[in-house]
This record gives sequence, structure tokens and C-alpha cells, in this order.
Amino acid sequence: MATFVKLDGFVEHLAEKVHNLGSDQLVIALTNTAPASESTPPTGATGTNILANLTQISYTNCSTRNLTTSSSSQSSGTYSLVLTDLTLTASGGTVGPFRYVYLYNDTPTSPADPLISYWDYGSSITLNAGETFLIDFGANVLTIA
Repeated sequence: MATFVKLDGFVEHLAEKVHNLGSDQLVIALTNTAPASESTPPTGATGTNILANLTQISYTNCSTRNLTTSSSSQSSGTYSLVLTDLTLTASGGTVGPFRYVYLYNDTPTSPADPLISYWDYGSSITLNAGETFLIDFGANVLTIA
């Protein structure tokens, strides 16, 4: 099971109106490079918490990475973000290797493509042509209480 890691910069971005998780386009980014400054910014240093700071794999043979938001709602002061599971498919060649799956917001322009979280799958994964990889978000991707 992959380990979920919420990025510190996401909290500040959320408080400063960067995200509208109910309507913005959320996307998956794949990398084989271990998280560094983009995942551990000091307090207030959210400039490193953006997609441009990741070394992504080539997506030439990969299916869409766009996500569908199933629900974005709160009940009794607890907010939940639910995303539809995503199956990545390699077509025409290999995809990867990748170990880290990042969630980012493709809608904001300032900062552009802010990172939200990532999952560490523990070892590198390569999809051969015709193979699939399920990203299972479980019941809630994110809960804020």
C-alpha cells in the first residue's frame, strides 16, 4: 500500500485561496525522483511547492492523468474530497519508471500547478505496453476537520 504524504505548502495555499478543490482540475504527476524541497518547505516557503520543481517521467505512452472529483463537501465542519480512482494505461511503449505519484492542481496560475500531496509506492514501477496501474484513492483523498 502506498504511503500518503500531505505537503506542507498545500496548507498555506489552501488558506490563501489558491485552491477550489470542488471545481479545479486535479491531475496526477509521476516521478522517480525522491521528494526534496517541494515536499518539505519551511513555514511560508510555498514557492517550492509547485509542479515545475518535479522531474517528471515522459507521458508519451501514458493515458490521461486528469482526475474526476466525485464530491467536495463538508458535514458538521469536516470537509472531504473524494476522487474517482484512476487507471493509467501504457499504450505504444513503456511508462516509467516511477515511484512517486503526486496530486497537483492544474487550474491556478499564481502559483502555477501547486502540489497537494504525493504517494510513495516504495519501489520503482514500469508499465509495459498494454499494462495498467490503478491509483486507488480510497473513501476520501483528503479530510480536513
